[in-house]
Amino acid sequence: MNGLENFKSYTHFIYDYLISAGSSEFVARFVNMFALLIVFTLVLFIVDFIIRKIIIRVINNISLKTKTNFDDLLVQHKAPRNLAHIIPLILAFELLPLVFVDFPVFESYMELLLKIYVVLVIVWLIRSLLHTFKSYFKTIPALRDKPIDSYIQVAMLFIWIIAAAVLFAIITGIEFIEFFTALGAASAVILLIFKDTILGFVASIQVAINDTVRIGDWISMEKYGADGDVIEINLATVKVQNWDKTITTIPTYALISDSFKNWRGMTDSGGRRIKRAVVIKPSSIKFLTDEAISHLKSIQLIEDYLNHRVSDIAAYNEEQKADKSILINGRNLTNFGVFRKYVETYIENHSAIKKDMTIMTRQLEPTAYGFPLEIYAFSSDQRWKNYEYIMADIFDHVVAAVPFFDLEIMEVNALKVENI
Repeated sequence: MNGLENFKSYTHFIYDYLISAGSSEFVARFVNMFALLIVFTLVLFIVDFIIRKIIIRVINNISLKTKTNFDDLLVQHKAPRNLAHIIPLILAFELLPLVFVDFPVFESYMELLLKIYVVLVIVWLIRSLLHTFKSYFKTIPALRDKPIDSYIQVAMLFIWIIAAAVLFAIITGIEFIEFFTALGAASAVILLIFKDTILGFVASIQVAINDTVRIGDWISMEKYGADGDVIEINLATVKVQNWDKTITTIPTYALISDSFKNWRGMTDSGGRRIKRAVVIKPSSIKFLTDEAISHLKSIQLIEDYLNHRVSDIAAYNEEQKADKSILINGRNLTNFGVFRKYVETYIENHSAIKKDMTIMTRQLEPTAYGFPLEIYAFSSDQRWKNYEYIMADIFDHVVAAVPFFDLEIMEVNALKVENI
């Protein structure tokens, strides 16, 4: 007790000195308070600095003994710095009555400011911890493609709402429960203000539960001009890095309200679809004569096919007693049909085509420009550059093979003129 009295006497040292020097009591008290406030502030800064250094050193020593990078992320997101503020704040509340012993009104205001600062420090500390967990979860392979940002933002939203309620209660003196009761009455206004946030939150939950989109997915969304990889999913927006390296921002709730294309199925399948056609000139399509068939048998890929088909057709025509003096009678091979079989066989034997997925060469519906022959298959290499090379290599060969079957491709210039 005597020690406390002695300490209090030290806090009035400047006051006693000024009174003895002939100053007025008010000036002596004010100067004494101001001096104590300076000392008070310096002590708090020094204590804060020392504690921060101690905490950071302890965490660094722990990090040397652990394999996880969680402690490094704590320092990176300033969690030790925010934690270090707690002890100086406790000390501030203890010393506050001594500093403003002669000015109780100032003490009440300073205590109010300190309470507000305590709430903010706690929010900053929680924020640092949440951001640390966010960065840590993103280093875990199983969670890398999950919308972690959305969950952290939702948590921070609730923290700030609670903090705002506490601050309001501190400043106005209204009970915490009464504040939330009044808040319930204003729920319609709150829902209107936070409409996008609520929609984004619901969308984030649905996206995560239904596994609609993951970070790293390639998505296409024409409405927003997005065509590229998802690089971030948060509460309000989804960021897509397009192939031209531009960034498109899409509202999160648009992922459940609008249609989009997710190419993840293609990525998971191990193949990338090739779906392209060449347009054959109708006037070049004709029946094959025996001489033409004999010539085409020199093409190795369809030699067995032609031998088998010629045998089957000959047996059928003989059974039906077809008059083959005219080619149209009975069954016949056409150059277009044989070419279609050749292309299909060529694709099936191509080393860059995935054999366990659909391989098909089909004739599409005739157009004003000719008869489209479409190749439908999947390349085994999904990388864009390699995929384009494989597709170009296939169609280089197909286009070059067309004349061997006495067929013609519709000229590009003719197509352009007709389109105009």
